[in-house]
Amino acid sequence: MNSRRSWIIFAVACGAYAIAILQRTSLGVAGVDATDRFSISAAMLSSLAVVQLIVYAGLQIPVGLLLDRVGPRVLILSGAALMVVGQTTLALAPGIGIAIAGRILVGAGDAMTFISVLRLLNNWFSGRKLPIVSQWVGTIGQTGQILSAIPLSILLHQAGWEPAFLSAASASLLAFILVAIFVRNGTPVHTGSIPVGPIRVMTQLKESLSRPGTRLGFWSHFVTQSSGNVFSLLWGFPFLSVGLGYGPATASLLLTLIVISGGVMGPILGLITARYPMRRSNVVLGVVVAMAIAWTIVLAWPGQPPFWTVILLLVVIAVGGPGSVIGFDFARTFNPMRNLGSATGIVNVGGFLASFIMMFIIGVVLDALDTAHGGSGDPSTLYSLDSFRIAFLVQYVVVGGGVIMLLRARKQTRQRLHEQEGIQVAPVWVALMRAWRKRHR
Repeated sequence: MNSRRSWIIFAVACGAYAIAILQRTSLGVAGVDATDRFSISAAMLSSLAVVQLIVYAGLQIPVGLLLDRVGPRVLILSGAALMVVGQTTLALAPGIGIAIAGRILVGAGDAMTFISVLRLLNNWFSGRKLPIVSQWVGTIGQTGQILSAIPLSILLHQAGWEPAFLSAASASLLAFILVAIFVRNGTPVHTGSIPVGPIRVMTQLKESLSRPGTRLGFWSHFVTQSSGNVFSLLWGFPFLSVGLGYGPATASLLLTLIVISGGVMGPILGLITARYPMRRSNVVLGVVVAMAIAWTIVLAWPGQPPFWTVILLLVVIAVGGPGSVIGFDFARTFNPMRNLGSATGIVNVGGFLASFIMMFIIGVVLDALDTAHGGSGDPSTLYSLDSFRIAFLVQYVVVGGGVIMLLRARKQTRQRLHEQEGIQVAPVWVALMRAWRKRHR
């Protein structure tokens, strides 16, 4: 644990995850080219992105169960191999049907990577280093989005579709080779009690879900990751470029600010959660409150919101990415090692479930408002600032419901912690008062 070899494995695993993020976000810089290449509409183009994310979320629990049985190394290798095949298929696809099949493979490979890397870290790190390196994984992994936004975009527009996506496929091939050479599972995978039949699989899932700590992790992920996901993967670009009138170039540059800000905040949140493990839920709630305030400033500002308010919004919602990693720390803390994969998979569904809900409803609201204004379908009307002010209110409802469920799960988790281990977690204001009195004695 925490050895030199641990850090080598950490570096290779982080590289594999960053490359997975590159594959996940690669289509975002190729939308116009895909429209021309496959002669498709915007709705059909969106299906390429949506189907990948649906596959990713849908496979989290099955992959988590498989992770408990075969270990992280096999799944990271399998994920890299699937992404090689998927991106190669997309590069050579003659039509949209084959292209969708390629993105399904990319989504499946991506689904195997992140939770496997987190499980790998549990085998090689311990103590206070574990939550810190877990945050670093998320931070380093997001550099993959920068790789797709800059070098892949340049290659796409200079060399063309096939060289760009074949190069992306080769990056996953490199990840496969490095993982095969350097990565080992570490702590032996315990397979004796791992379920193999449908009944035993459902029993294990029920066991993981029965722990309030797992549910606390799920709702923590639900409320923190979703706003940034919705913004980065779908609605941020039209909001910035059309709604606020910044144009495509400035909108693309601003989206990279989310990655940079998340990278800065990730290690800070890792240190906080490592130092104050009993206050992790307060950190999650603090992130959610900060995002709500930032959104309110931008959406409620009379007329065009100032540029500084938009910068503030992007910096704050970026914190939701590393904030969501706290959900996995709950899964690690409140589950035995034999169930850690399934519990991590359950948690990872949370943010994507909220993202799907909000993405869809925001689109429905925008379409309804456009119809109310005559139904022209023109981007200047469809994506107007006034329409976004209303559509983005969906977040308050969805995330607000998630906060209620989080508070409920936290109460149950603290009750069980008190019953089983005799640990009483006082309200944060009580803890602050005790600290203040101790300091001023």
